[in-house]
Formats: sequence, structure tokens, C-alpha cells
Amino acid sequence: GFTSGPLKGLRVLEVGPGLVAGGWTGATLAYFGAEVVKVEPPEVGDGLRKWRKLDGEGTSLWWQSIARNKRSLALDLRQPEGRQLLRQLAGHADVLVENFKPGTLERWDMAPETLRQQNPGLIVARVSGYGQTGPKSRDPGFASVCEGVGGFRFVNGVPGHAPVRPNLSMGDTLAGMNAVLGILLALLKKGQADASGVVTGLGQTVDASIAESVLGLLEACVPEYDFAGDVRQPSGSSLTGIVPTGTYPCKDGTFMIIGANGDSLFKRLMKAIDRAEL
Repeated sequence: GFTSGPLKGLRVLEVGPGLVAGGWTGATLAYFGAEVVKVEPPEVGDGLRKWRKLDGEGTSLWWQSIARNKRSLALDLRQPEGRQLLRQLAGHADVLVENFKPGTLERWDMAPETLRQQNPGLIVARVSGYGQTGPKSRDPGFASVCEGVGGFRFVNGVPGHAPVRPNLSMGDTLAGMNAVLGILLALLKKGQADASGVVTGLGQTVDASIAESVLGLLEACVPEYDFAGDVRQPSGSSLTGIVPTGTYPCKDGTFMIIGANGDSLFKRLMKAIDRAEL
């Protein structure tokens, strides 16, 4: 919890409609000692509390993972009184993590620059489907769609079949990790001196999007298309242009994953399977 760790003493507010991206941002900070207060709607709480398998008390096992080390606070942000309490809390926080649809904080008169009028050092991390600016910024953004927009879904699966979704919330988690990285960089900058040698301690705004986070995973796909016009295709369990690497069936019905994607590794593999002549 927040009794130890490199982020001990860091006060974090996590607010939004819930689910994974913002929750994973707060969870990662809490893992390393930050004091994270999760703001939830009254009565029903975060939507993830009821997702998938439940424990004996009716709480999601997933929730127990993503809410670990956090404190919870119920505020009705649909009411002016609830939003005013959130403003007051933000006045004493180091970091605000939010994953509302872009424009929500502005509509509530709680844009980052407004909040920093009372708390100049506040870091505001904003996690959304397509970012805070751009032609799709106001669109609702769920990872299931954003992973496709970012190109991640297309390269997954078997040639000739529909793209495959990994049975995990990859886009949400990646966006959360990018938000954490941005927060840590903003904290580092906050403690640095400016050109005149003065440490201003000013906060910054971190903009993390799911679509851009999965786009960042595409490795050489972008330059290969830009320079050679090559569009990376799905390739099952293999990696295009790199062999042998993949998942291979065994006689006993199990599978073996092999990643001998280098000359020295290939030679060792051939010796291990008694095919040194190859």
C-alpha cells in the first residue's frame, strides 16, 4: 500500500466512469506507494465491481486486483455539490487521473488549467480513446474499437479470417501504462529548475489515448509501409520475416513455443533436436 515504496507521499485522485484504463493507471501508482483515492458514484460504485467472476460477497475478483491498495470515496458528480467536493480534493492532490469522455471536465468548469489556479503543481492525467484533441477526440472510445483503429487488431489472427482480439484488455492497460509514464515524467519535470535556475513546481497535463498506445506497439509496420508500401499481414502464431519463431504442435497434443530468431540461437536449437547438419 501507500505505507512504503518510491511514490510514498504522492497523493492521487482517480475519477471517471470506471473500468480499466483509468483504474490501471491508479493501480500502478498505488503498487509503488502512492496514496490513491478512487472516486466512485454512490450506491452502485465503479462498474468493474460487478464484472466477470464474483467472490462470495458479490464483488468482482477483477476489481480486487485493480482496486488493491486504493481508498474509495463516493461522490455524485452529477450534482453541483459533488463536483465542488472534487474541486476541493483536487486542491490538495499531487495527481488527478481522469478517464471521462474528453470535454467533461471542461463542461464542469474543472479543466486542468482551471484546477491549477488553486493548485499550480497539480498533474492531470487524461486517459481516453482518441486523445483530447483531433477529429475523433469527442468520440466515445472503448478499447475493443480503439485497438482496431490503432492497427493492433489487424495484425492479430490467421490469414483469411477475422482479426482476433487477445482475451485481455490490452489497449486499456497500455493506455494506463503510458499515462503512468507521463505522470512520472511530469513529476520529474516538476522538480527541475527552469532556464533561470528556479524550480517552479508547476504541474502538467498528460494526454494518453488507447488508439495511440496500440499504434505505438506496431514496431516496424509504420516505416515498412511508409518507405516500402508494405502492409504487415496477420500471421497466426508466427512473426513475419523471423524464423523459427512460433507455436508448434507436439506428438502428445501439447504445444511448444520456440523463439530461435537469431543465427546463434538457431544453431543451438538444431543441435538440441539432433539436426546439427541444418
